[in-house]
Order: sequence, then C-alpha cells, then structure tokens
Amino acid sequence: MKVEIVSFQDKYSNYFYELNYDWLNEYFYVEEYDEIVLKNCKQEIINKGGNIFFAIYNSDVVATMALIPREKGVYELNKMAVKKELRGNGIGHQLINFTIDFAKSKNYNSIILYSNKVLKNSIHLYNKFGFKEIKSEG
Repeated sequence: MKVEIVSFQDKYSNYFYELNYDWLNEYFYVEEYDEIVLKNCKQEIINKGGNIFFAIYNSDVVATMALIPREKGVYELNKMAVKKELRGNGIGHQLINFTIDFAKSKNYNSIILYSNKVLKNSIHLYNKFGFKEIKSEG
C-alpha cells in the first residue's frame, strides 16, 4: 500500500491527536503529558524545532510520526501511529524510511526512539532499520 507522506499542516492536527490517542488507549493509557502534546502538537513539537509527518492514502490521513529534538543533533522518533485496520500494510515502514531520509538531509547526528517489549511488531520494524536495543535504567 503506497502512501504519500507530507509534513505538518494545521489542518492535520486533529489526525495527530486521534491516531495517537487511539493507539495509546489500545496498548497503554493516555498520560497527562501525552494529552498536552497531542492536543498542542504545533506548540509542543513544531514550534520547538521538531517535525510531524502524515501518511495519506486516497485523500485520508492514515498514519503519523513525529521527530522531536532532544539534544544538539539528536532527534527522537516519537508518536508513531497507524490506523488499526491498515496496520501490516507497510505504512509504518514507509514513514520510518521517509523520516530517516529527512533526518539525513538535515544532517542530524542520530535518531533515537523508546519502545516497550510488548510492542513486538514495532521492535521488529525498528530492527529492520538498524536501530539497536539499549537496556534502559530501571
């Protein structure tokens, strides 16, 4: 399933909220911090030097992903969500590929991400792109 990937526009803000909210509720729960970021993505991500991308299929927003600055030259791949009924169709793969190419074009030093062991499909996808597991403290 081939998607078009576009950068943030105000008209897509609601999709960022809805896709991530649904995903968080499916696997975990929406924390106060998540609620703030999801409702105010332009202020919390874009205006702080980050990027948000959206995957479009047949004029419908079907997935999203953010790239958030953490320290000089280091960005976190974050808030990735794909519509539940479209998962497994390569949309996440296309989003990550696009985001990595974008980061390279901007000469970012590295991309990090955090995941949870229960997200086996996500971890498998991250490994395909060369992300390495580093055990977190605690």
